[in-house]
Amino acid sequence: MLNKRHWDRHKNGGLSFTEIGFGTAPLGNLYKSISDEDAHATLNLAWDLGLRYFDTAPLYGLGLSETRLNRFLREKPRDEYILSTKVGRLMRPCSFQDRTGPGKWFDVPQRQEHYDYSYDGIMRSFEFSFERLGVSRIDILYVHDLCVFTHGSKQKSDERVTEFFEKKGYDALLSLRDQNAISAIGGGINEWEVCQCLAEKGDFDLFLLAGRYTLLEQEALDSFLPLCEARGIGIVTGGPYNSGILATGAIPGAFYNYDPAPETIMKKVNEIEEICRQYDVPLKAAALQFPLLHPTHFSVIPGGQSTMEMSSNLDSMNFEIPGELWDSLKKANLMHPEAPTGR
Repeated sequence: MLNKRHWDRHKNGGLSFTEIGFGTAPLGNLYKSISDEDAHATLNLAWDLGLRYFDTAPLYGLGLSETRLNRFLREKPRDEYILSTKVGRLMRPCSFQDRTGPGKWFDVPQRQEHYDYSYDGIMRSFEFSFERLGVSRIDILYVHDLCVFTHGSKQKSDERVTEFFEKKGYDALLSLRDQNAISAIGGGINEWEVCQCLAEKGDFDLFLLAGRYTLLEQEALDSFLPLCEARGIGIVTGGPYNSGILATGAIPGAFYNYDPAPETIMKKVNEIEEICRQYDVPLKAAALQFPLLHPTHFSVIPGGQSTMEMSSNLDSMNFEIPGELWDSLKKANLMHPEAPTGR
């Protein structure tokens, strides 16, 4: 079994995360279509390898990720895993040409996303996820994508944050936690700055921070992560490979933040990988293990569309990395000088 890290902020029994979890966006047919059978086989392998944390969202495959988890989780003892999903979007039936994400989501339900961060919107999203997932309990609810990356500008992001608080979406999460309908509330966000804003405005337990505390990026160390450490807020790292380049290396066509990587990123990744080679450490292993060196981090959740990818992720997590690697990256100014390294 994989190592576990126990989070318990409210003395309510807490949650035990496996250090590597499963981010299920790829199972929503992200960028390519996979069969129900292949998705199920990948999930079963993850379970057999010891993964016990599964994260999903209504957005992933416009509901497909949650329904695929339904078939899989129906067979599993409920007390043996942690499940998180997200709120802030409602998926409404639509015509084929009006569906959300053509070219991103393939062979998915005809649904169009509608943002709704209000009290009623959060509650409706929660109930819809229960129906798609078919489970008796959801452990964590993250408010999803209150960020510039999703809404296009800081002004629009700020407006969504304001909507979430003023239209009582935050109150809905508090109410669900107070009723023990869920164990923890948080944000699934692409930017640490927005996570910090939420942490300063409310009482959040966990943040699923996608791609912003990685082997490539550590600006969150300057203010956000110290705030989380002081308040006992846990972090789950999504997108540990920065959408691809930290898994593939700086190869032609490598992706960074879902777009072709710019030259500056390609250069930095090449420099990081060269130091990894000096210690015979695969870049992917260093990228996957790095976030967990910080004490606020409880789990890292790479996705996987195949059993091969899932096995590769586990091999990367189990690879033994010498502490000198991190020292060398710091000396080369390729890591934040204050990044914890466990040494």
